[in-house]
Amino acid sequence: LEFQFQFQLKFPGMAFTPDVLACAIALGLVTTAVADAPKPHIVMLLVDDFGWANAGWHRDPNAPKANEVQTPNMDYLVRNGVELDRHYAFKFCSPTRSALQSGRNPIHVNMENINPASYNKEDPVGGFQGIPRNMTGIAEKLASAGYQTHMVGKWDAGMATTDHTPLGRGYKTSLNYFHHCNDFWTSTVGACKLKGPFGRLQAIVDMWDTDGPSGLNGTSSCGRVDQRVDAVGLKGCSTCFSVLNDPIPYIEYGPFAGSLYNDDAFAQRMLSEIQAHNPSDPLFYFWAPHAIHVPLQVNQSYMDAFSFIDDKYRRAYHAMVKHLDDHVGSLVKLLTQKGMYDNTLIAMSSDNGGPVYLQGTSGANNWPLRGGKMNNWEGGVRVNAFVSGGFVPAARRGTKEEGLTTVWDWYATFCGLAGVSTHDEKAAAAGLPPVDSLDLWPLVSGQNSTSPRDVIALGSPPVNFDGTASIAPITGLIKGQWKILIGRVAQAYWQGPQYPNATSEATTTQFIANCTTPTKRACLFQIFEDPTEHNDLAESNPDKVTELLAELTAQNATVYQPNRGPADDLACTAALARGGVWGPFVFP
Repeated sequence: LEFQFQFQLKFPGMAFTPDVLACAIALGLVTTAVADAPKPHIVMLLVDDFGWANAGWHRDPNAPKANEVQTPNMDYLVRNGVELDRHYAFKFCSPTRSALQSGRNPIHVNMENINPASYNKEDPVGGFQGIPRNMTGIAEKLASAGYQTHMVGKWDAGMATTDHTPLGRGYKTSLNYFHHCNDFWTSTVGACKLKGPFGRLQAIVDMWDTDGPSGLNGTSSCGRVDQRVDAVGLKGCSTCFSVLNDPIPYIEYGPFAGSLYNDDAFAQRMLSEIQAHNPSDPLFYFWAPHAIHVPLQVNQSYMDAFSFIDDKYRRAYHAMVKHLDDHVGSLVKLLTQKGMYDNTLIAMSSDNGGPVYLQGTSGANNWPLRGGKMNNWEGGVRVNAFVSGGFVPAARRGTKEEGLTTVWDWYATFCGLAGVSTHDEKAAAAGLPPVDSLDLWPLVSGQNSTSPRDVIALGSPPVNFDGTASIAPITGLIKGQWKILIGRVAQAYWQGPQYPNATSEATTTQFIANCTTPTKRACLFQIFEDPTEHNDLAESNPDKVTELLAELTAQNATVYQPNRGPADDLACTAALARGGVWGPFVFP
């Protein structure tokens, strides 16, 4: 690290790559002892649907009702790390997760939240949900550098073949679910038709352990009537995709016993594997909790602790945040007890902004940012993020970084720390887009004062959340301090300090900004001066609009958007054959 620091001081425009280090060793400029210095342990925490205003470090502790937001353990990590104040993700789940694992902007890997059962038989590379088959995952890269790789939680980056699973992407072990969400208690999502004359449907479990069903799922009664799987928000996960869209007249739950809350099971697995880990081996742990995605379900004791919040959706959401934060505290405590914390890098990001649609029934809040999940306003794509742990240089702890960074930049950052190249030979051989991740470590560590990233393309799926067709694959672009948006942009509203509340009536269709009309080319914002996107500067800055539209058009020419196919019955056939559990369904 010392040689890297001196190198970048003398050659600020040149990337410090493994090849540069190899040349330095050959020339005797650095010893192999330095080159072989212990690699840091890495924990990547990707939180689901974490609203901007639901993080303690974004709230005034002296403001009214400040006790609603309780994240003391993550607040501690922010105070002792680097807050990434302008960290960006895709506007919803699966594309962000595909981007993190593959090191690519979602426009070059996956921009759709489609059914994991999707399959296009005519395309053996990209004809599936999630990451194309021939891209190299970050865990594969780190495993090649000697890392022990593990993951728990939400995958949502492919299920069709073994290659698409965490195991196929380089994780030695995993305890995960494949869909966008499942029930926290039963682990079920969707259903498949059983054979027989009555047309019965069986609810299918989504909980996978490395290479087969986990055997972990609970019962349909979780000790709380309004946490059963039968509606949106507090009552379940009907917003998740099912292979079948027709009503479910009869449900037979799977054969597994026990009653484990998803995020407790994930945390227990993670802590047990870290407890058993040999600290002399570098560790990469990807932790992707179910929280704070719907259904809004949590252990009753946490719900009771927030009984002072009158709105039931806000109460449940904040209870889930606190539950997650307690597990963060357990992780930090264990790393410290094992003597691993001082050599550990902990990176945290949300996968998108908090969901504020459906009259606030998802519980999140992005105040003071505009909009939320499913759109390209700052509230949808600018996300909670920090990097912490003892590996962060002491001089950088407690700082806030304003440079542009993205979720997919962790790929190159972790590769750089591990000493492996980001080049993806498998993808190149298959004609797939290259890795476009950038190494953030020089910025995070203080070696550089500016971010390596200056442009972020903001993609959109073919169909918008409100059912309208997208105007283009890329509907937004950030360049430096400027941001441009085109087309129809939903959720063009702001929440308040306490949201949802008794007057939460905003829906996607009620608040639409038409950024492209016969008389208007785009919406334009100076997001450093106007982070809440109140002032559209397009009319007064026509040259800037022209410049950014030209760049957006050029980026559109690079988009990767294969035909991934419809949901295939093979997924149900395979699920029923293994006792009612989702998993791979296309076999070589």
